[in-house]
Amino acid sequence: MPDLGEKIGALVDRLANRAIWQLARTRRLVETDIPLVSFTFDDVPDSALHEGAAILERYDARGTFYIAGGLAGQVEKDRTLITPNGCGELLARGHEIGCHTFAHRRIRAGGLAADLDRNAEYLRSVGVAAPASNFAFPYNAAWPLARPELRRRYRSCRAGGEAINRGSVDPLMLKAVEIRQPEQHAKALTRWIDEVVDEPGWLIFFTHDIAPRPTPYGCTPETFDLLVRYAVEKGCRVLPVDQALDRINW
Repeated sequence: MPDLGEKIGALVDRLANRAIWQLARTRRLVETDIPLVSFTFDDVPDSALHEGAAILERYDARGTFYIAGGLAGQVEKDRTLITPNGCGELLARGHEIGCHTFAHRRIRAGGLAADLDRNAEYLRSVGVAAPASNFAFPYNAAWPLARPELRRRYRSCRAGGEAINRGSVDPLMLKAVEIRQPEQHAKALTRWIDEVVDEPGWLIFFTHDIAPRPTPYGCTPETFDLLVRYAVEKGCRVLPVDQALDRINW
């Protein structure tokens, strides 16, 4: 069970996110007559490359992979994180690489600028020629005091929020829907695709591993294939985050 410190930390995360969503002044309009869908990956286990990227490519689509350089090549109990060579392969296959910090810690602590610089250097070392344009918060935990630094560096920042981006939207706090276990829940996420088709906006999905025996934060290849195929068959434009930003003229 989570200890008291973890519970307090989670509460602070929720309150900070809620305050930003409600009070942020920097907003832009999401205006699209075509339903937009982006599939994104956090941490990027190697299965996101071997299974997730391959499934997107099966439908002539590409995704956004938010990389934390400090996790590169780590072998954990139930997953292995993507290597520098794997990052290069994603680039060569036309996928977008985003920033997920270097240390993969909540960004409440100091030293954010140095950490982001370190991740930018890591991404350059694996072949990302231009600085990453888009960012995803580790643990979906935003922090108000970090916004000036993030605004200076990125076109967008993505959190969670379980909503479709429509109307007036904070570009530094894009909302996204998580694809995760249990499998029945993940398969039911087609309802979000139905909603964005009925009322066009920008639906962003995020997940972690794509594996036959996924972690609690991922899903099976069959379920991921179902969601990508469903979005394409329903007439959605499936785009990486940066291309979706171009599509809505941000």
